Amino acid sequence: MTPPAESPAPSRPEPLPVPAAAIACLDLSPLAPWAELPASERIARGAQLELAYHWPRDAEDPRELSEIPEVRLWTLRADALHPWLPLVLERSSGQLTRHVAMLLPHGFSRSEGIRFAPEALELWLTHRLYLLDHWASTQGLNCRQGLSQIAAVLGLELDPAFWDALQPPSA
Repeated sequence: MTPPAESPAPSRPEPLPVPAAAIACLDLSPLAPWAELPASERIARGAQLELAYHWPRDAEDPRELSEIPEVRLWTLRADALHPWLPLVLERSSGQLTRHVAMLLPHGFSRSEGIRFAPEALELWLTHRLYLLDHWASTQGLNCRQGLSQIAAVLGLELDPAFWDALQPPSA
């Protein structure tokens, strides 16, 4: 009798490369595989997108990616034209937090990690929750659970009453 075959562990998708040439000319084509998906499929894939920025730096350069103006500008443009990015960025590895750090004022401490300016984070998050909830409803989708997860990853607890003033989502 042969033992049952073990099912392989789910593989993690490969990080999506963002080459220096794309960063330098604000070319968002690296995001095309995700941008071209129907919204329902994009959301169904969940938070699994990892961006691998390939920006040359000297070994002596102590800056974080969010401190490099060219990378930050590319991310700002990507966020403006693809506001759904926070919904699909992988969360447990810090992809979402790094993305938000590209957009908002923040500091860094060795003991506490990234520290966002609280008012800026609250304003950005509230804006993004409203925007993505509306976007999802126009697509016939409900992404409120994912939006609540985004808030939690960023260290904010979303009061369930937050959604009460809004129309219920479709789907």
